[in-house]
Amino acid sequence: MIQLLFTLLAAEVALVFVLLFKTPLRKLAIMALDRLKRGRGPVMVKTVAGTVLIVLASSVYSMAKIQNRSTEIGSLTPTDQVLMSRHLLEASLMGYSLFLALIIDRLHHYIRELRGLRKSMEAAMKQNRALEEARSDDIKAKEKEVSDLTVKIKQLEMASEERLKEAKAAEANAFALKRQSESFLLEYDRMLEENQNLRNQLQSIDLMLSHTDSKKNS
Repeated sequence: MIQLLFTLLAAEVALVFVLLFKTPLRKLAIMALDRLKRGRGPVMVKTVAGTVLIVLASSVYSMAKIQNRSTEIGSLTPTDQVLMSRHLLEASLMGYSLFLALIIDRLHHYIRELRGLRKSMEAAMKQNRALEEARSDDIKAKEKEVSDLTVKIKQLEMASEERLKEAKAAEANAFALKRQSESFLLEYDRMLEENQNLRNQLQSIDLMLSHTDSKKNS
């Protein structure tokens, strides 16, 4: 019994060290524990733990009986001392075994939780990377759109400047035509006035000639 408990305790200690350090053996140990916790495994583990607990309680009860008998006698007999030591060793080994089994169960649970968290973090990082790439593509598309709009704005500004120049040239031409038409009107008025003066002069000459002719005839 004691040799079996020592073997069990050594195996549990080795398993704890395997689970604590990241080695290829830890993956195998986790796979073995996963299989152990499936199907009838938990029932078997609980049965073994219950049996060990009952044996532990029996050892404690035996130690209590020996202690009571020693108080009645006044001292422990050599046989009682051997039995007391044996039961104490068995109880200690069984207690340590149960404690290490609990530690192994918790380590396995936390390692699985840690793996799940790592997978979730990796998935979140991949999703974040995909979102960043999509955002980068969107930003590039918007930058291209902005650059296209900038080019169009520059083209419109150039066209507007050309039209403004054309409008200024047309305005200058219109102003020149207006000045020219005004000068033509002034020249026309002057020519009309000269024409009127010439007519008046011709009329006066005609009157003088007709007056001279009338004097000659008389």
